[in-house]
Amino acid sequence: MCAAREGRWGRRQRALLCCVLVAAWEAAWGQLRYSVPEELPKGSFVGDVAKDLALQLPALRDRGARVVSADRTQYFALHANSGHLVTAERLDREQLCDGVQRCVLRCEVIVEGEMKIYRIEVEITDINDNAPSFREAEKELRMSEMTPAGSRFPLIEARDLDVGVNSLQSYELSGDEHFSLSVQAGADGEKRPELVLAKALDREEAAFHELVLRASDGGEPSRTGTARIRVSVLDANDNAPVFSQAVYAVRVPEDVPVGSTLVTLTATDADDGLNSDMKYLFEKITDKGLKIFHLDPETGSIRLLRSLDFEEEDSYEMEVHARDTGELFDTALVTISVSDVNDNAPEISVRSALSEISEDAPPGTVVALLHVQDRDSGANGEVRCSIAESVPFRLERELDNYYSVVTSRELDREEVSEYNVTVWASDGGSPSLRSSAVLALRVLDVNDNAPVFAEARYSARLPENNAEGALVLTVRAWDADWGQNARVRYRLAEGRVRGAPLSSYVSVQAETGALYALRSFDYEEVREVGLCVRAEDGGAPALSSNVSVRLLIVDENDNAPQVLYPPASAAGAGWTGVELAPRSAEPGALVAKVVAVDADAGQNAWLSYELAKATEPGLFRVGLHSGEVRTARSPLARDAPRHSLVVVVKDQGRPALSATATLTVVLAESVAELLSELGSAAAPAEPGGSLTRWLVLAVAAVSCLFVAFLLLLLALRLRRWRRSQLLPPASGALRGVPASHFVGIDGVRAFLHSYSHEVSLTADSRKSQRRWAADSCCNTLPARPPPDKAAPLLGEDAAGARGAPPDALPVSQSLRTPRRPPSRLLPPFPLIAFASVFCFPSRCPRMISPY
Repeated sequence: MCAAREGRWGRRQRALLCCVLVAAWEAAWGQLRYSVPEELPKGSFVGDVAKDLALQLPALRDRGARVVSADRTQYFALHANSGHLVTAERLDREQLCDGVQRCVLRCEVIVEGEMKIYRIEVEITDINDNAPSFREAEKELRMSEMTPAGSRFPLIEARDLDVGVNSLQSYELSGDEHFSLSVQAGADGEKRPELVLAKALDREEAAFHELVLRASDGGEPSRTGTARIRVSVLDANDNAPVFSQAVYAVRVPEDVPVGSTLVTLTATDADDGLNSDMKYLFEKITDKGLKIFHLDPETGSIRLLRSLDFEEEDSYEMEVHARDTGELFDTALVTISVSDVNDNAPEISVRSALSEISEDAPPGTVVALLHVQDRDSGANGEVRCSIAESVPFRLERELDNYYSVVTSRELDREEVSEYNVTVWASDGGSPSLRSSAVLALRVLDVNDNAPVFAEARYSARLPENNAEGALVLTVRAWDADWGQNARVRYRLAEGRVRGAPLSSYVSVQAETGALYALRSFDYEEVREVGLCVRAEDGGAPALSSNVSVRLLIVDENDNAPQVLYPPASAAGAGWTGVELAPRSAEPGALVAKVVAVDADAGQNAWLSYELAKATEPGLFRVGLHSGEVRTARSPLARDAPRHSLVVVVKDQGRPALSATATLTVVLAESVAELLSELGSAAAPAEPGGSLTRWLVLAVAAVSCLFVAFLLLLLALRLRRWRRSQLLPPASGALRGVPASHFVGIDGVRAFLHSYSHEVSLTADSRKSQRRWAADSCCNTLPARPPPDKAAPLLGEDAAGARGAPPDALPVSQSLRTPRRPPSRLLPPFPLIAFASVFCFPSRCPRMISPY
């Protein structure tokens, strides 16, 4: 136990010792003192330890604090969250500190983290929870009637467990004028009561004296304890019994409980001993009264044997004798009147009633006839009937004690399908009694309600590419009517979607209202379908209602991104394009922009771009959301002139779909350099592929055309030269050729002399020459002397030419071709091949000709 018990010292000694202890403790420790009243419930607040000791709550929780005491029972506890000291048990001062004036409980608070101990004293103050009590509740004293006045007799003492003003303070005596009370103070301060005989006793006057001794404390409110004191006066038949009154009149209610004592007759006999013994008996009473009442022969009390009923008998009269052993008696008249009690509730009888009524019955329709009565009399028999105002019925009085129940307004079966009409009948008694009768009435249905949908409008989300016959949603409508009138069927209202009937897209199940998709929807074609569903009941005539349904097609990621730029290649395997990037481009310079679109919507159409493959990974970068291809750094001299970039375009769907675009970026300062680089790199671009085969065929074809062109050109040159050798000049004569070498054929002169010569051609026309053989001339005409030797041709020494006659025209002069620059004769073969193979309208926007 956590309490320190103090002995009964003097006040000065206690005060002095307390002051010394307080001074010593406060000097050494620093402790807390609290005071709480006793009988506090468990968990009651005692004091704020954390605040009074200046302890921080987080430190108190983290380091751990608890309350300990030397006793086994812990009367206090510490809340770590609040730092409050509270009671852990109910505190009873009388149990903890019995007989001690000041009750103090001591305990310690230990903070384990700091290893500190704080002492706490809690004083338990007294409350007035105990009343004074006597060890004996009754005390009997015997006194002779000859005892002189002023005699004293000690009485039992009372004890109070409380202390201070709540303890015993005074005694009081009541009950008789023959005795008085005297209170004496003992050496220890206790009060001792004494009984003092104030007046002489007379046994014939009173043989016993009943006294009450009351002890009181000083609490607020004051508590008391009592003890009964019986004084018997000790006493020589000469007296008859005498009733205390000649007539006993009693009025009892009819509902008095069986076994109750209605009246007690009292008779006295002045004699003593056996001469004073008496018996009570009925002298005159009816047979009915004997069954109802019982007279106790010893005590004279009349008890009830069975219940009284005012409606059967309202009064009883009887005579009673009191006889002693000497057969002396006295007579008393007893009258018992029975007063009416409202013990009969009104009775309601249903004479006629309907069990069914149509809901369209007009107001005033009679539903039932009732008969009401009450067996009581007077106000207790007056009956009032009523019906609850919440039901559509009212009461109408027809004849004496008859009422009719009629409808007060139109009925609605959908609101209430069955009525249990309660009719109440109340009498005028106090308290009033009432009874009730219940009329069960079923309301028959009329088709007066159209179906009502559960929602004002419906909407559903259906993913595209749904399966045919997929359930979209279920519409539900309720009809408040009953039976066939409440049977609901559903159907679609007429409508069209994209020119097609609505019934080809969705259908509704007639019984359940389930909507099914009849075809697979495509979000890119149809994004929303609006329709109307009609619900119709089975009444006659049928009633219906409509509801709108909005079907939203939810996009799915079923379309991959489409690249608009660069445009699609002819092979269709991907996307390609050629872009020019100057070698002097700065970092971040725009090279190209990949443009793509997605036919889906929402997140499925959000596109992102990333560079999947590059010839030089660090040279270019692609904007994540813009698709712009920019230089990541400045091109270096060591960077390859031609770069291939593969850009992946992804959407944000799940799973994500993607497309690729291939860009060819050429680092060049001009278009000519761009074309040259593309031409030189075209052949090995795809070795072994179909493109290479076509390129080889194109080069071969161009080469063949070039060779054919050269041959044709050479043939034309030779032909012109030959004409110049055979035909005369414009004057009509060919110098150096005899006339015999020509023959006339239809007026045309033909040259019959043939020559054999050798022609050498080079790429440079200035070095071409022809050599004549001397013996190669063959005449077919008659022989003539050979002409003079002609001048040298095509590259022979000019001196030989100067020896020719001035009037003769050298044949070589007629064969010479005017001199041209070498570059103007034939275009370079690689450029012609490139122009034939690579320059297509979609790939070369401008064709630069070297001519």
